[in-house]
Amino acid sequence: MKDFMFIFRGRTDRPEMTPQEMQNNMQQWFAWIDKLKKKNIYVAGEALMQPGKVVKGEQPVITDGPFTESKEIVGGFFVVKANSFEEALELAKDCPDLPRGGTVEVREVMKF
Repeated sequence: MKDFMFIFRGRTDRPEMTPQEMQNNMQQWFAWIDKLKKKNIYVAGEALMQPGKVVKGEQPVITDGPFTESKEIVGGFFVVKANSFEEALELAKDCPDLPRGGTVEVREVMKF
């Protein structure tokens, strides 16, 4: 099996969730994680704090970001195991934030 990273992005322009909606959303996330763990394919995952900073350039410069002009912000990641890129894509379709306008970027982890 190969490792794949799921990079979760959520829209910054969506309406605020009520406390009940936030609780329901978290329950969906925990249920998805449990499902992946039961299949023994969940490696790791974390939510990310906002805001972030970007370091770039030959003479490193720190700027606000990432992508402050974007309407999508990286909210977290998973690393999962799958036999193929196609299988990883199928796993990503269960992301609880997809119906709310979120996205999942799927990338194979390169092993050195």
